[in-house]
Amino acid sequence: MIVVAGVDGSSAATHVVGIAAEQARWRDAELHLVHAAYVPVIYSDVPIDLGEFIDTEREAVWNLVRPIAEGLDVPYQLVDLDGYPPDALVRYANEQDACLLVVGTRGRGDFASLILGSTAHRAIQLARCDVLIAKDATGGDEE
Repeated sequence: MIVVAGVDGSSAATHVVGIAAEQARWRDAELHLVHAAYVPVIYSDVPIDLGEFIDTEREAVWNLVRPIAEGLDVPYQLVDLDGYPPDALVRYANEQDACLLVVGTRGRGDFASLILGSTAHRAIQLARCDVLIAKDATGGDEE
């Protein structure tokens, strides 16, 4: 069995990891912490090294999440994906035949969620497994 948790660089990611770990422990499952790197199309006259940007983002996410994962008493994997996060995350969960997908309510704030769409909303619609939406422990969404 596999529990998949979507993580990003927001403070809500640490809460998602904790909830997903509890679920993995309860189900005697392996935990897959998944980050999908995505850069929306940007038109600019200034050259941007997207590879460096993505590498920096991934490093920040894993620096936030890895210390928590190392303290868990469940087996885990860190998984890097490329692509639009809601679709990449659901595709991965479906391919792994996950028993549960855990996502946060929001990681990037109201404005970006409006433009990019909601990972939680897409997960509910497209995942073949159950979806658990972990509300930020502070009771509010990341701004």
